[in-house]
Amino acid sequence: MSDPYSTLGVARTASEKEIKSAYRKLAKEFHPDRNKENPKAAEKFSQATKAYDLLSDKDKRAQFDRGEIDADGNPMNPFAGMGGSRSGGFSRGAYGGGGPRGGYRDQEFGGFGTEDMDLGDLFEGLFGTRARQNDPPPRRGGFGARPTPPPKRGADIQYRLAVPFVDAATGRDQRITLADGKAISLKLPAGVEDGTQMRLKGKGHDGPGGKGDGIVMVEIGPHPFFRRDGDHIRMDLPITLDEAVNGGKVKCPTVDGPVMLTLKPGANGGTVMRLSGKGWTKKSGKAKDGGPARGDQLVTLEIQMPEDLDGLKDRLGDWTDPAKPREKFGL
Repeated sequence: MSDPYSTLGVARTASEKEIKSAYRKLAKEFHPDRNKENPKAAEKFSQATKAYDLLSDKDKRAQFDRGEIDADGNPMNPFAGMGGSRSGGFSRGAYGGGGPRGGYRDQEFGGFGTEDMDLGDLFEGLFGTRARQNDPPPRRGGFGARPTPPPKRGADIQYRLAVPFVDAATGRDQRITLADGKAISLKLPAGVEDGTQMRLKGKGHDGPGGKGDGIVMVEIGPHPFFRRDGDHIRMDLPITLDEAVNGGKVKCPTVDGPVMLTLKPGANGGTVMRLSGKGWTKKSGKAKDGGPARGDQLVTLEIQMPEDLDGLKDRLGDWTDPAKPREKFGL
């Protein structure tokens, strides 16, 4: 894989937010669901996902920047800096002697000359037994051997899950169809936010080291009159002038369905009323019914004047309100 910074199109000094933003842009552009007739898009999508997986991991990113691992996360040279040549042995002249039969050579078998050395003696000295002539050659490993990287997992598959505002607020389970055509039920995490990522273990592509994962990115849709405020949900509720004057019960929508809201006589516009437990699911805590705890719904009253004011004027006659609502402003 090429340089992950180049793959995502960001500078090496890019912040986590810039890296995430660049990946989301590429993921939307090359997602297989949007490019079913373009096989190259799936390859670009997979490359972008691998680059993001590396750079979004602080430890792996630091290792890559230091040259300790490559773009696939494999070690670059685990024995760099140990001295010597090739296999890290002794260099020519370290203990005197040089020449073709001086005991050490600078390019053969980690610094030891092989022309005058009985390898059986060497293995006997290292392992306490002399290698017999017909024995299989010793396995390479341990000191001086490059570790064999584990088999790679398959690539992850990215999914976009559009969730209605009301479903996200109440934590309703969602259905999602995977790349293999199977539909599963997905439980949203409490306190879910727009951009939340959910990992589906083993729902990615096949690979020598096992299947990758499915990464589900949640996109919460807007609502025509509800809006989120932390763990609370806000809305503006219009009421008529006579409802404000006389008070009484009025219907008010919530994400759980309409409820009756009791107004006091003389309710003012701008008054905020609280409906307990009708807000967004919280990340922690449990409700009495065992489900996740929820915030509140905050309802701001808006007095709506009648379209036909003639009748109202006739009823008011010469009456004027003696209140001075702007007195606090010095007006």
